[in-house]
Amino acid sequence: MQSTPSKPQLGFTLIEILVALFIFAVVGLISAQLLGRTVDAYEVLDDRGQRLGQIHRAMLVVERDMLQFRNRPIRLAQNNPVPALMIGDEGALSMTRGGWRNPLQRPRSELQRVGYRLQGENLVRAYWPVLDRPGDEEPISQTLLEGVEDLEFFAIDQNGEEHKFWPPNQGQGGGQLQIAGLVLRISMAPVGIVERIWEVPDG
Repeated sequence: MQSTPSKPQLGFTLIEILVALFIFAVVGLISAQLLGRTVDAYEVLDDRGQRLGQIHRAMLVVERDMLQFRNRPIRLAQNNPVPALMIGDEGALSMTRGGWRNPLQRPRSELQRVGYRLQGENLVRAYWPVLDRPGDEEPISQTLLEGVEDLEFFAIDQNGEEHKFWPPNQGQGGGQLQIAGLVLRISMAPVGIVERIWEVPDG
């Protein structure tokens, strides 16, 4: 009796199917991890871009004030003079600026006293409606930037030296020094440290 030739087997064996499923599972897991990392990286970049934009807008406000700087000291209670620009404790800055718009034509000066300070984790801009103040009037404050880790203002004298406080101590030659520039350093996550330097007008 002549044997009938066997037909070739079609399809896959159980082992082949299991191997294929394992490979697909591994590939799927790797793809999911790569996709997750890509999404995370995109979110980090997007957050960084948004934070940089916020810092840029806040620095534009500081720049606008700095470009309007006026070398006009003010007087507080008991006629105590305060320099036109002052950097004090914790990097707080206050200065006299001009160009205060007066669309309602109110009887007031075009000069204005403004200040910047770190309040908690917020960069706050403040201004006083009256330039020379007889008492401890509270300023009108506006939050420019949230999530600030550190804020520093530095003055640069005509010799290029940085000063954490301004005016400098008279005993250190402060009487001969003049301010030529202003440095602002802001530290924020995930951006890190951002620095801007402005030339101080003669006023």
